[in-house]
Amino acid sequence: MIKNYWNKGGKQKFIVIFLSLILVLAIFILRDDFQPGLLFLRKYIFIIILCFAALYFGLRKFRRTASTGGRLLTLLVIGLFLGGLYFVGWHLKMYDYIKTYNVFNSLNRVEINELPLTRNERIQPLMNIFSMANESVGETKDVSLPHLVRIDTINKWTMAIQPTEKYAWQGMTDNTEEVFAVSSTTPFPRFSSENRIPVTFSIGESLKFSRNTYNAVVQRFNIFQLFNMEPSDTYYMKNDKGAWVQVVSLIKWKGFFFPYPTFGGVMVVENGAHDFNDYIERILIGKGTYIAPEEMRNYPYLTKQNTLAEKVSRLQAESLKFIGGFSDPLPWNMETAVKIPDLPDDQNQQPFVTDFDFSDTKSDAYTGLYHWFGLEPVGDERTSLTYSVFIPADGTDKLYYYDHASKKQGYAGVSAMPLKVIESRKEFDWSVNKPVEFRPYIKEIAGRKRMFFLSTISAIRDESKKFDGSATPDLALIDSEYRDVIWIDAKHPSQWDLNVFEQLGEAWKESETSNDYFKINPNVFKDQNKAVIDSINIKLNENKNDLEIEKLQKQIDSIKALEKKANK
Repeated sequence: MIKNYWNKGGKQKFIVIFLSLILVLAIFILRDDFQPGLLFLRKYIFIIILCFAALYFGLRKFRRTASTGGRLLTLLVIGLFLGGLYFVGWHLKMYDYIKTYNVFNSLNRVEINELPLTRNERIQPLMNIFSMANESVGETKDVSLPHLVRIDTINKWTMAIQPTEKYAWQGMTDNTEEVFAVSSTTPFPRFSSENRIPVTFSIGESLKFSRNTYNAVVQRFNIFQLFNMEPSDTYYMKNDKGAWVQVVSLIKWKGFFFPYPTFGGVMVVENGAHDFNDYIERILIGKGTYIAPEEMRNYPYLTKQNTLAEKVSRLQAESLKFIGGFSDPLPWNMETAVKIPDLPDDQNQQPFVTDFDFSDTKSDAYTGLYHWFGLEPVGDERTSLTYSVFIPADGTDKLYYYDHASKKQGYAGVSAMPLKVIESRKEFDWSVNKPVEFRPYIKEIAGRKRMFFLSTISAIRDESKKFDGSATPDLALIDSEYRDVIWIDAKHPSQWDLNVFEQLGEAWKESETSNDYFKINPNVFKDQNKAVIDSINIKLNENKNDLEIEKLQKQIDSIKALEKKANK
């Protein structure tokens, strides 16, 4: 048809050439729209070839068969093959099973024999930060999902204040003009003043068409990256020059038979306002500077940072279910199979980005931000902590894990924590209050490293189903070994370890007969009681209220009675 039209004359040839150029230009400019299709082909190329091969040979057999019965049998075999492929691959999830096994085989796994300490504990959970940030913006603004990143030497929650998706016009015309950056270690995050940084980005997560971050980054891909890469989480941070940038984490797909996702580096987008030149750049070559994983060490602001897509880290942690072999996670085996526990009442699931200090673990792991997972046995009734997994948040090609099960530590896992907290405070209305984000809290107390889970109590509104942030949240520490709950003051983090020791110290002394700390410090509890009595006596001298004096005197008498009982 086109050939006949072409042969009619010069005018027709001009029209064909002109329309062909328009089509090629449209395909080039709109490549971000059909890139998900290219990526789909890349992910399932082996299955697609297998299905087409079955159809080709099956239909060829069908055409060569003369009898009706033979043709029906051929069609039945084709249908059974394709149906069986779907049932085994998707219904029984064997495709994902083998993909996860490929991830396991590609991992650079390192077992550590000592837990790292946590530092710079974040007090507010992610959804509380998100809720409070949204309370601080107007009707025509949205807040992007917060991410914990390192700004200079401080860990902060950063998120963009961007045009809302509810009004399409703002998404086509406005810029992203501000960024929130609030400290993660304070119970009082402020979303104003110096924590609201004026910075302009011409692209954003909520903007439309070529100004959308996903579209602009895809436009920057070369022909090979269009088939192998996809943008993931967007982070806001400072570069080495002190300028704010968008850092888009990239996922790279590897393998042919059962492709699997890996960390593919980052695309860094510098700040700047929207103008005509920026528009031409976006639609033709996209936005951003690609930095490959092996090149990130040349950029200090990207090392020990949080740039790894959680989609990748979750699959890496989940793949440890194959640590006992390929067949171990199958339903009739599962001797060492593990899972990532997802709590139904928690709006932010693992991983929890945590700051770890590996300096005394005799490993080559850096001190900084990691994606932490607490893996548990696959059974619903088994909630023990099997592995602690530490995946470098900057995409470093290593996975560190600590095997709690083989050491027979008997620690309780994340799934067991909510009921521990609820049982410890029966007076709470737990229908509107939820213990969330059980992130690790590992400290050296009383002669040994001890593992706790730090949880924040968040209120939830029935009509919105979203957590309400509080400036003074209730915090609980749960001892993973002793299962006891210690309620702590969010305003005084420096006293948390002392609160833990005051509540559990005597229990530790009774049960840990081999702990040298209590042998070296036999009078630690007498000294502690004396310090309490001294502090009460100071209050007695300062307070003239008779009722208060009587109350404090009773405390002294009870402490002295306990001391006499202990001496006996």
